[in-house]
Amino acid sequence: MARKDLPKYTVPSLTKEEGAETARVLQTRLDALNDLALTLKHIHWNVVGPHFIAVHEMIDPQVDAVRLMVDAIAERIATLGGAPVGTPGALVAARTWDDYSIGRAGAIEHLGALDEVYVGVITDHRKAAADVEELDDVTNDLLIGHLHELELFHWFVRAHLESAGGSLSTDGAQTEKGAARAAGSAAK
Repeated sequence: MARKDLPKYTVPSLTKEEGAETARVLQTRLDALNDLALTLKHIHWNVVGPHFIAVHEMIDPQVDAVRLMVDAIAERIATLGGAPVGTPGALVAARTWDDYSIGRAGAIEHLGALDEVYVGVITDHRKAAADVEELDDVTNDLLIGHLHELELFHWFVRAHLESAGGSLSTDGAQTEKGAARAAGSAAK
């Protein structure tokens, strides 16, 4: 008897169990990247202050790139025989992180909070890449390619938070609000 949680097919050289496991890992990344795209757009709309235009214009290309990542992951899930889930309710039910906590705020405060967001997304993306490394080279390659871009975007954010001596204003922060406060204090 066929298991109901297994796809009817998957890609050649993977078992249905391996395809299902790979798709499960990818669904967690789909949720995280959908959330990241929305969070980036929220920041884009709510950033204010002297660095407004620099941050406002820096964020939109990140949104576009993350949306492309979302599409690539959803299509990989479908290729593996799974059904990608991209509805807001499913994302909220599945996520293990809190909603972005900063509303209308200065550019540096938002970047401080975004530093924490990127740390979480990148850390989990690296774990996902490691989790599929032995299962599926194509999925592993996809996630590693995403990491290249995500880490580049994180560097763009951190460049605004770094002193000339190389210290990050958010160093030691544990929460978005804490990172936002630390970044804002250091900018004054």
